[in-house]
This record gives sequence, C-alpha cells and structure tokens, in this order.
Amino acid sequence: MSPNVLALLPEIILTLAGVIIMLAEPLFPVGATRKPLGWLAVLGTFAAGLASWYQLGFGTIHAFFGTIQVDAFSVFFHLLIAAIVLVTLLSSIDYFEGHASHAGEYFALVLFGAVGMMLMTSSVELLMVFVGLEISSISTYIMAGFRKGQAATAESSIKYFLLGSFATAFFLYGIALAFGATGSTRIDIISHGLSTTASPTLALLSLALIIIGIGFKVSAAPFHVWTPDVYQGAPAPVVGLMSTAPKAAAFAVLLRILFSGFPTYEPRWAMLIWVIAVLSMFIGNLGALLQRDVKRMLAYSSIAHAGYLLVAYTAFPADGIASACFYTAAYAAMNVGAFTVITLIGGYDERARTIDDYTGLALKRPVLAAALGLFLISLIGIPFTGGFFGKFYVFTAALHAGNVWLAVFGLLNSGIACFYYLRLLAALYTRPHTENDRVDAHAPVTIPAAIALTFTAVATLLLGVAPNRILGLAQKSADVTIHSTPVEPAQNPMTSINR
Repeated sequence: MSPNVLALLPEIILTLAGVIIMLAEPLFPVGATRKPLGWLAVLGTFAAGLASWYQLGFGTIHAFFGTIQVDAFSVFFHLLIAAIVLVTLLSSIDYFEGHASHAGEYFALVLFGAVGMMLMTSSVELLMVFVGLEISSISTYIMAGFRKGQAATAESSIKYFLLGSFATAFFLYGIALAFGATGSTRIDIISHGLSTTASPTLALLSLALIIIGIGFKVSAAPFHVWTPDVYQGAPAPVVGLMSTAPKAAAFAVLLRILFSGFPTYEPRWAMLIWVIAVLSMFIGNLGALLQRDVKRMLAYSSIAHAGYLLVAYTAFPADGIASACFYTAAYAAMNVGAFTVITLIGGYDERARTIDDYTGLALKRPVLAAALGLFLISLIGIPFTGGFFGKFYVFTAALHAGNVWLAVFGLLNSGIACFYYLRLLAALYTRPHTENDRVDAHAPVTIPAAIALTFTAVATLLLGVAPNRILGLAQKSADVTIHSTPVEPAQNPMTSINR
C-alpha cells in the first residue's frame, strides 16, 4: 500500500462513507426512515477506527512531502475521535426519526467533520492544520443549526459561525507571521528556525495569535463567550460531539505546536497558558453556579474543564503531553455520555431543559438517572472514575513542574464545581412536590442509544479503575512527540515510513 494512502486511510474511509450517504439520501422517499444511512455512517466510522489501529503497527509514517505525520500521537487522537463520533451517531440514529427528512445530511456532516478533525491531528504543516480546521468547522457550523425553524438553533449557528470566522482569521494570520519569522509553516522547521530568526518578536506574536485561534475552539477563557448560547441552542447530540471531538483535535494541534514547534519559547508561552487556565477554571465554574438550564451549565463546565486540561501544558513535556492526552479521553467519555442521556430524556423537542425538569428522574427512568449520576460524579472527579484520574495526573504533572499555585487553583475549582454538579444529581433523586412536576417518560431507550450509553459508562469506569492501557498509549504518544525525528527539509521526500 502506498504510504500516502496508508497515512490518510481513516480519512479516506470516512470521506467515501460520507459521499455514499450524500448520494443515497435523495433516493429515499419523502418521509421514509433514514436509519440505514445512520448505520452506514456507524459502519464507516468503525472501519476508520480499525484503520487507525492498523496504522499503529507501522511506527511513524511521513506522507505528502512531510506535511502529514502519522505516529502514536496522531493515532491516539484518531481512535478517540472515532469513538466519540461512533457514540454520537448511535445516539442520533433515532433522534431525527419522524422530525427531519434530511437526517442523511446530518450523518454525512458528522463524518466529514471527523475527517477534518483527524487531519488536524496528523498534520505537521500549519496550512494543512488550517485545512483540517476549516473542514471540521464548516460541518459543525451547519450541524449547530440543524433543527430548522427554531429561533434558538438558528441563533446558535449564526453566532458560532461569526465568532468562529474571527477566530480562524487570528489563527491564519498567526500562521502567516510564523512564516515571516522562520521562512516555513512546517512545525519542525519552525522549531529549527526560531533559534536563528532575526524577528523573535514576530515569532512571539505569531504564537500568541495561534493560541487565540485555538483558544476559541477549545472554549478557553477569555475566548469562551460563544459557548453557552451555542450549546443551549444546538441539538443535544451535536453539543455532545462539538464539546469533545473538535476540542480533542484542537488540543492535539496545540500540543504539537507548543512542545514541538515552539519549545524554545516555553518560559513565555507557559506563562500565558497559566493565565488562560486559571481564568477558564474560575469563569467556567463560577458561571455554571448561576445556571438553571442544564445545557448552559454543562457549557460553562466545559470552559472549566478546558482550564483543567491547559494545566498540563505548563508541566514538563513528558508529563504534560501524557496527562493532557489522558484527560482528553476521560473528559470525552463522561461528557459525551452526559449529553447522550440529555438526548434521550429531552427528545428532539428538548422538553427537559432546566434542573427542575430533571426532578424525580430516578422514579421513572432509574437507569438513565444512574448513568447521568455516574457521569456527573466523574465530572466532579470522584475516585474510581475517569475524571478523578484525569485530574490527578494533570495536577500531579503541574506539581512536578513546580506550579504549586496552579494545582491549588485547580483543586479549589474542583470543590466549587461540586455545588452545581451535586445540585443536578440531587434533583435526579428528589421526589417531586406534585405528580405534574415529574419529568416526562419519553420513548424507551433504543438499542443504538443503549449501546452508546453502555460504551461511555464502561469507558468512564475503566478509565477510573484500570487506566494503565490508555495511560500507556498516552505516554507513548508523549515520547513520540518529544523525540520525533522529522523529515529533513533538504531531502523533501514524497513519502517515508520509519518502523
């Protein structure tokens, strides 16, 4: 197999599946179910995940003139993105049934978005990262407004698009300044060029603009203003996807850029990341305390978790990269699981929106209440859950690097977060004052949704009681990122495989 094809095998599979879905969708009669297209998307995603696992046996793969690098780091995020997309598709198969005749387009957009996210994680050329970012962003802009005819949904889509466009402009201008400072947009060449550049100020400015652009994608403060409104208006399964998979891809890009592209400037960018992490934790948790709408509460929660994850970036490279990878996986499992429950409880019309709407959920839907309770205690960071070990590794990495106050702020914010998570958890098991106050019992959990819920619950538990396998892969990813052997610019080869 050609190394070019091998390097992009997961993306090729997802693209073909999405194109087939788009071609097949008009052949379905108006009003007919689109579930077969959803299962085709699930099959394509599963095949892409297997292809990513297959890539792991080839070591490091360089393709397309060294702009694509597939290694343990990119495979880790490929597998994570594939798992998130798989859960999202399973929870969405019955979500649009009877409500949207264009559901096939949704399944294709999810796959196309995954193509962009995977491309971002394997790109070592900033312009290729930008291409992947745009593919991912355009898909999520459309999906955010997929419930047509609802004002809140249209508002979330427009707001996400406008602010996302500004953030993309910052990122692209940062790339241009990096080229001006070092003469290249390839991450490894930028790293070499920083030691000899005649414009260090220009290089610092380029890095600042790149961090601003990525900060928007990960909902880090002070670039978070779009998050609550967009999460509130977008469909619940879309929020579950956009709060995890695009963030995972953006965090992966930021890890490569900071630790592989700008390691010589670490004392300067680490201070900036320190400030952003503290702001994100406090703004996210304090904002969540004021929310009664569950999706807005989880939106502010995602801002806080972006802050927790950014703590890892201030640690030593080996500890920081490994703990960031693990925390990303743990957060993805518990957050996409929580939104899967919200999808099943609220339905397409999202009748259950506020904390009061979830009062007494355990009386009619005990399994869903137990699952949501598990995800909430994991988001808090209670032991024997993925959230606990995620925070443990991140804060331990910060302490090893001497960032004691940052770890203290993280622990303090974890305590603040207990209030709003436990408030929702208590509502699940509180008896309503009257029968009319109980949450409605909607349609039973379907098989695809049950598979998605089981997968996320098991992953959340396994990451808390048996984290070694994922942590080992995360540590391998860190080793590859730190000790990577980039292709020499002078050789400029078409492809190569380093076993």
